[in-house]
Amino acid sequence: MTEPLDHPRTPDQLDSITQALNSGMFVHVRRMLQQMRPGDVAWLLESSPSPSRKVLWQLIDPDDYGEILEELSEEVRDGIIRLMDPDKLAIALEDMESDDLAYVLRDLPEQLFSQVLDRMDEQDRQRAEQALSYAEDTAGSLMNTEFITLRPDVTIDVVLRYLRRHSELPDGTDTLYVVDQHNRLLGDMPLASLVVQAPTATVAEVMDTSVEAIPLTMSDTEVANLFERHDWLSAPVVDEERRLLGRITIDDVVDIIREEGEHSMMGMAKMADDEDTFAPVLTSARRRSVWLTVNLGTALAAASVSNMFEATLDQLATLAILMTIVPSMGGIAGNQTLALVIRGMAVGHIGDSNARWLLTKEAMVGLINGMLWALMIAVVVSLWKDSWQIGLVIAAAMFINLSVAGMAGAMIPLAMRKLNIDPALAGSMALTTITDIVGLLSFLGLATLILLN
Repeated sequence: MTEPLDHPRTPDQLDSITQALNSGMFVHVRRMLQQMRPGDVAWLLESSPSPSRKVLWQLIDPDDYGEILEELSEEVRDGIIRLMDPDKLAIALEDMESDDLAYVLRDLPEQLFSQVLDRMDEQDRQRAEQALSYAEDTAGSLMNTEFITLRPDVTIDVVLRYLRRHSELPDGTDTLYVVDQHNRLLGDMPLASLVVQAPTATVAEVMDTSVEAIPLTMSDTEVANLFERHDWLSAPVVDEERRLLGRITIDDVVDIIREEGEHSMMGMAKMADDEDTFAPVLTSARRRSVWLTVNLGTALAAASVSNMFEATLDQLATLAILMTIVPSMGGIAGNQTLALVIRGMAVGHIGDSNARWLLTKEAMVGLINGMLWALMIAVVVSLWKDSWQIGLVIAAAMFINLSVAGMAGAMIPLAMRKLNIDPALAGSMALTTITDIVGLLSFLGLATLILLN
């Protein structure tokens, strides 16, 4: 068997394979792909433009299809699946763990889903249907059902002899679970603890009964928070009657954390977190146009406020120079609060019990920042334009907008969560609209009242 390449995820490796493809050295590329781990082949596919991606997939050993599909991002995987016929896809899915199997099947078109399910053997079909019965983004959809259980009355010597009969343990096994005759979880036995126990001791005498199990319906975000808080490598999943149904391992949690990070980063740009970097031009343009259209509408709403004060701007050209300062400062202050609250919600720090305290705190921060920066801008503008009245106008508008921005930055994500709207995707746009409108309305409205009367 060929040894996997060390550290293949480098620009040099990508360039080497790309040059070999362009030169028609397909046998050489096939050999290189055989030496790469499935995760690295997935990285290579995601790093390649669509035409090269199709050629690479044809050169990959079909025996590796399943492991590679597990590692691909959703959009790239969907594109690859469109290159496969149902028979090959069914074979590729055979050896997947139940959580990965459900993850892939959920995104298949309905017709292809039915065709693939029909081509699976009875055992895999039942496994797939069971995995798909759990709600998406819950512990049930994350867990895999391959694990080893023990009875409390057996001795350590019996357990060790039982384990030796296995050709290999399920991937990621660090703990064995102790259950009763009804499969209810009683405790666990880490492998590290098992090997140092006296052979004559029973499992009941040495097992850890304080094991914390994850409810079947817990959200994937809460699961990730528990793993981070307790430094777990794996954790059991149980139903309402504490029957052991599966386990979640750290590799699944790492995927959740990565997806959450990508979601937040891409959400700020109003883009899907699984968007393919090398997607076709028209596909990318169509997807981005949706939020650009929405953003244009909010920008026109803000511009209409300026239009209401056209006469004021005609008489005082100085205001046109200064009018962008107040909305800009409000937007920055609001987005600071928005990012803080969204992160707190993501890691489970913010709930109904402390939301009011948080709103009060951010309102106070907004008032303090409003007073501080209002005083500073008043001095600067008064000296710059030699007019204390203009300094007073922009100072008052700055105080109003920063105060509103602090409150809005905290209220918007909390309100969106109540309405089941993703604050990472829509929060920034809603906040910018509010700070632009409030900033322009307060600045130009005060200018009309103070400077033109």
